Amino acid sequence: MTAITDMDLTGFTEREAGVWTDERGLVLSVHFFDLVPDLPARLDRPELLRHALARSVAAAGAGLIEAECGEVGSLPAVRQLVKVRRPDGHGQVFIGSWTVPRAGCSTVVKVQAGEGAMTGLREAVVLDRVGPERYFTPHPYGPDITGGLPHHVADAEEWDARFPDHPLTQVRTKLARIAPTVVLHDGFTSLPPFAPDAVPDTAPGGAPGATASAEPPARRRWFRRGRSD
Repeated sequence: MTAITDMDLTGFTEREAGVWTDERGLVLSVHFFDLVPDLPARLDRPELLRHALARSVAAAGAGLIEAECGEVGSLPAVRQLVKVRRPDGHGQVFIGSWTVPRAGCSTVVKVQAGEGAMTGLREAVVLDRVGPERYFTPHPYGPDITGGLPHHVADAEEWDARFPDHPLTQVRTKLARIAPTVVLHDGFTSLPPFAPDAVPDTAPGGAPGATASAEPPARRRWFRRGRSD
C-alpha cells in the first residue's frame, strides 16, 4: 500500500523510491509498516505514551527529546524527536518522525540529519549560558527514565533560532513544514483506528505506564512505499 500520496517536497531531490535529500544533507523518507503498531499506549493517553516511549528509547541507548500527539492528514498521529549516537561514535544523529497508526499498520514520515565535523557547539554555548546546575535536568516524561543519552536544555526548541544550521533545528523545522502537507490515501484513512490492548494507568512502583514498552526502532520491519527496506 502507498499510504502517503502527496506532500511538499520543496528543496528535496529524490534519491530512490521513498527517499529524498536536500542540499544540507537532510534525509526525508516515508515508510509503510505492515504490522500492528508497537506504540505502547493509545494516542489519547499522551502522558502514558510519552513515558513509555522515553523509557524504550533510553533502553536502546538513545534519547527522546520530544513526543507529542497531533494529526497528520486528519488522522491521529504521534511526533517524536530522537537523538542517537553516530555509528562511528563522533557526534549525534537527530531523527524526527510522525507516525500515523491504524489498527493493523502504520505509515511514517521521517526526517534525519547528523552532526558534521564540528560537534558540541550548541551544547557548549547553552551550558555556558545557563550554567552546569541548570543544564542537565530529569527527563520531563518521568524521573525514573535513565540510561541512553542524557536529557539537557540545549535540545529545547527555544535555542533553535540561535542555531539555525544545527541538525536538530533543521530536522525540527523541516518536519514542522512537511507534516501539514501530507496527503493520505483514502484506503489508508478508511482502515480501522489504532486501539491497543488496555495499558494500566500505573505500573508496579507507581510509574505511569511503565509496563508498556515500545520495541526499539531498529527491530521494526519498515516498508518504503510498499517495498521491503
